[in-house]
Amino acid sequence: MTEEHVDRLVRDADPYRPEVIRHLDGAEQALLEEIMSEPTPDRVADAPRRSRTRRGLVRRLAGPLTAAAALIGVLAVVTVYGEPPGDRRAAPTETVAPTSAGPTTSIVFSPVALKAAEENPRLLIDEPGWQVTTVYGFAEKQGTIAFRNGGQQMDMNWYPADQYAGYHADRRNVSAPEAVKVDGWSGDLFRYSAEDFAVLLRPRDGVFVELRAGGGNRTEFDRLLTHVVRVDVRTWLAALPPEIVTPARVDEQAAKVLADIPLPPDFDRAALAGLGTNDAYQFGAQVTSRVGCAWIAEWQRAKRAGDDAALRRAADALRSSHKWQVLHQMNDEGDWPEVFWETADKVAAGDLPRGYDQALGCA
Repeated sequence: MTEEHVDRLVRDADPYRPEVIRHLDGAEQALLEEIMSEPTPDRVADAPRRSRTRRGLVRRLAGPLTAAAALIGVLAVVTVYGEPPGDRRAAPTETVAPTSAGPTTSIVFSPVALKAAEENPRLLIDEPGWQVTTVYGFAEKQGTIAFRNGGQQMDMNWYPADQYAGYHADRRNVSAPEAVKVDGWSGDLFRYSAEDFAVLLRPRDGVFVELRAGGGNRTEFDRLLTHVVRVDVRTWLAALPPEIVTPARVDEQAAKVLADIPLPPDFDRAALAGLGTNDAYQFGAQVTSRVGCAWIAEWQRAKRAGDDAALRRAADALRSSHKWQVLHQMNDEGDWPEVFWETADKVAAGDLPRGYDQALGCA
């Protein structure tokens, strides 16, 4: 994320104006929450997307997720999808726990996917009509899953427990806290407006979760909270539709993303297994981030060593990003390709821009 991009977001949307925040999708809202509360970590936690109004928020996954997104809704996916894809056959068969959605089926998940899910909150909405619009994270103690139902939206953002005090202090500037519980998990509710609410759940298992919802009044929000449930690992994983890139699908999806991308020397494809669970857009951003950062590191090495041939190869690879299919596929959905190309072009032209590591999420 470049300083220019952040400045543009701040100019266009004062984070404390609830009427503006309600018009952001889950991923962009999470970005603004980061800007408001804590320094952004050096990673591509949420590749920038273009702002969308609630009416226009028809996301890239809307079609496939409509049939299988939220509990009874989301939990019903266990029955709707039946047999899992072949990439979920890597571990012994285990049966998903019975749910109110009806009969269960045996679904197999890889140990990597199970471990990632075990280490993070697994909250879903136990009510028909809710559709998943954003998923990213699940590799570390930070990420987002966002749901939508008509004019209502709920974003579930989680963060490391040591950031809880800062977020709680920030939210007290919004309103006085009101004690609530979500599936037995204690938290505080904050009111941004008559139709915009947030709940900070207290730290648990090393993380805390913020639920943010808009599009309904307080009565509707209180009712919605009663439908938010914490589920077991296999039920949560079974609720994710096949378009989501889980750890078990990383190799397959990475091969597609990298098919026309020149790889830097010693690029570690195996490290992509640590990206967690992401929707297609965020996965593409994470992968291209690692490739771009590695080529820039090679460009810097070659420049220091006076290796002109390697310097040209790195510059040519960065210029070629304008032809990478994944970036063109992403370009209609968000700003990540534009941010990437802007940085890549400057480096290829011999200018290492200030803040490039933050722009591309380089470690």
